Amino acid sequence: MHRTLPVALLVAGLLAWPSQTATATAGATAGATATASAATTVTTAAAASVVYEAENAAIVNGVVESEHAGYSGTGFVNSANAVGPAVEFTVQAEAAGSTDLAFRYANGGTAARPATLTVNGATHSTPRFAATGAWTTWSNETVSATLNAGANVIRITATTSGGLANIDALTVGAPPGDGPIADPIPQNPIQADLGLVLTEYAQFPRSEPVPTPTDARLMRHARINHLSQLADGRRVVPDLNGRLYTMPPNGGPPATYLDVRATVGSNFFSGRGLGSGLGFVAFHPEFAANGRFYTVHSEAFNALTSQPADWTQPNAVVQSVVTEWTAANPAAATFSGTRRQLLRLGFGTYIHAVQQIDFNPNAAPGGPDHGLLYVAVGDGGIGVSSTVPQQRNQPFGKILRIDPRGTNSTNGRYGIPASNPFIGRPGTLGEIYALGMRDPHRFGWDRGGTGRMFLGHIGEHDIEGVYDVRPGDNLGWSEREGAFVFDRGEPCYLYPLPANDAQLGYTYPVAAYDHNGPPGCTGDLGRAIAGGFVYRGPLTALRGKYIFGDLVQGWVFATNEAEMTRGGTDLAPLYQLKLYNAAGTLVTMRTLAGDDRVDLRIGMDRAGDLFILSKANGKIWKVTGTR
Repeated sequence: MHRTLPVALLVAGLLAWPSQTATATAGATAGATATASAATTVTTAAAASVVYEAENAAIVNGVVESEHAGYSGTGFVNSANAVGPAVEFTVQAEAAGSTDLAFRYANGGTAARPATLTVNGATHSTPRFAATGAWTTWSNETVSATLNAGANVIRITATTSGGLANIDALTVGAPPGDGPIADPIPQNPIQADLGLVLTEYAQFPRSEPVPTPTDARLMRHARINHLSQLADGRRVVPDLNGRLYTMPPNGGPPATYLDVRATVGSNFFSGRGLGSGLGFVAFHPEFAANGRFYTVHSEAFNALTSQPADWTQPNAVVQSVVTEWTAANPAAATFSGTRRQLLRLGFGTYIHAVQQIDFNPNAAPGGPDHGLLYVAVGDGGIGVSSTVPQQRNQPFGKILRIDPRGTNSTNGRYGIPASNPFIGRPGTLGEIYALGMRDPHRFGWDRGGTGRMFLGHIGEHDIEGVYDVRPGDNLGWSEREGAFVFDRGEPCYLYPLPANDAQLGYTYPVAAYDHNGPPGCTGDLGRAIAGGFVYRGPLTALRGKYIFGDLVQGWVFATNEAEMTRGGTDLAPLYQLKLYNAAGTLVTMRTLAGDDRVDLRIGMDRAGDLFILSKANGKIWKVTGTR
């Protein structure tokens, strides 16, 4: 199932772009020249497989349950512990012939739970259904069988006193593991004639991680991570190595507002993991009156044994801590005040911890979203081999939404909004706003436009995606990567979606690009999405475009917000923007950053002006025009 490129006029997209022709981006593999009059909606062909959910099958001596996370559909079948319980599927075949049958199951016991497989009443085989290690770890037991044209009855019957494994679904046709896709998104970003003019805005002082890193990717000039702005005009920039900076409203050198590293003390940690340290800051919409703002930072060392986490992964090596700070004088140039811990999470690796925290800038005072804090929690790097991002009784691989001033959470330090989408569901955390994520790196809302929340999500094997996130969404990881099947047993490839995938309820990207790497596992291909913003500012050529980038390569992309549509696997056309310095010379971010690894981030101030940040040399550039 490759995504195809139909020739179609997209009038709205064409009128928004000044270019007459566009060619494949130089950063990707060579491709045919594309013209603006043949620009692009990316579509997906139908797959050959069909998924039959076990809860809809005929069940003998068993019940439908949902207590173990990671299942598809609405539940799974748990049989009695006895010889004889069965699950019987009636499946359709367009023509007679051999096909694959993949039973998705979990077996948290220590022994296999074999079953007799019969096809149309004839005994076929005895699949083993080996132990999977946990009831939340799902696998496939696959056999080949000859089916008749039309309806076929496929039955598995327990042969031992342990009964059946928990049965989630039967895939008929090409199950995960068959038919890998060599190039999931064959269309490269289109090179636009439109370019951004970048004017150097600020240089930050050098900073050092703690402990001293061994990973060259952490040896940056200043690990500046974001730019935002206070109502009084000061712009705010955190450095992962511990300092929170402000800059005057009209520009000028950065000054330290708060040294989080010094305040936290010896447990502060930024020397391993690309996101460890002072990761983000979010100021309350009414900071000028109440003085409250929020940070997320990393701790390790003695904190791992002396500071119990609210939730933790096994053998945690680092903790993410969400803190509320209250300034005694919000207008002061340096912070003085108090702090309190809201939330502490433990992670089993040094990657994919809490990435961003923020408030919805579109939420009106007194409205249902005003003052609610969104917390983007990664999977801790273990989603590639587990179903943790799908497990609704854990926060990992989720976006949470909490009320910092409430008290009805388990730890009593924050509130769980009654409007959250999973309130009252058994086995599900009320804090969850959306789930199924690997590395939810950056999110932001369309200000002054549709108000939609867009997330830049860093993929595992190949897909860097932009998602339109809404309450209750499931982005699919680690059952899906982008709009493709991800098989944890074979993580080096992506696979086609089943034909009835729309019934499974996953949300797919509205824009995406892939790595264009060679087939198989190729390690760090050096590409990861840097989420951005929908531009609604004074530069006419950029209005209505979602501007984002690739944080490693330093590419800057744009796509039309109006073409970023939900509800399927179509992708909005993606354009790579040119870059110019203030003198009008064509440049690249690698040149401006002085490094092949740019470590690019995108910021926006309250006026809607865009800024490009680079950790490589600790500089920020303001987008001051277009060409």
